[in-house]
Amino acid sequence: MASRAVDIIDTAPAFTQADVDALNARFDGVATDVWLPELLGELHGRVAAVSSFGTESAVLLHLVAGIDKAVPVIFVNTQKIFGETLAYRDELAEKLGLLDLREYRPNPRILAEKDATSLRWSYDPDGCCDIRKVEPLRRALAGFDAWISGRKGFQTGRGGLPKFELDEGRLKINPLADWDKDRISAHFVAAELPPHPLEAQGYPSIGCVPCTSKVLPGEDPRAGRWRGWDKNECGIHVPAEDPVF
Repeated sequence: MASRAVDIIDTAPAFTQADVDALNARFDGVATDVWLPELLGELHGRVAAVSSFGTESAVLLHLVAGIDKAVPVIFVNTQKIFGETLAYRDELAEKLGLLDLREYRPNPRILAEKDATSLRWSYDPDGCCDIRKVEPLRRALAGFDAWISGRKGFQTGRGGLPKFELDEGRLKINPLADWDKDRISAHFVAAELPPHPLEAQGYPSIGCVPCTSKVLPGEDPRAGRWRGWDKNECGIHVPAEDPVF
């Protein structure tokens, strides 16, 4: 492997696709508990974790906290979040000993201009996500070269998810890319992680209140997200083509 591709410390301030390809090759077949501590050590001070504090978020946060509790954890509060999610965030932060939990909210000026009625979700969910989630996250990540995502390959539309991706010049790290649902569930039990309080009420995937509904038996776990819309992502995991903010 070329030394430049492996020595990511010298790859600043941005990553290239060549760097990402090299990391995917370098850690191909390597267990998460082996490569994640190694990589976080190399990226110390340059990486943040991003969490929605949803039903499966505790696993990623437990892995990161077990390596370094001081890794910044970014939470985007869209101001349409379930109260149960906010309480769960606080419970997990306390249990895992997170030392740097950062909350970001939508820009009030943009909200006033683009969503004065607070109803944009009802006629333009993509635009609502741009304003309330994508733009705040972009601000939150401004000082970092890499970020850690909780995406899993088994989720709808995410088959073949790589461990590493390029995202606006940053390295996006997917530690759970090759984890299946059974492994996620087993980790919850082994680590004695508390479940999200809404999961038992029929919400296996949780986002904002207006765009999250209960999932019926036999439905895809993400069927309750943006039900009735041709949409299955909030926008932070897809390239921004024409943001409204």
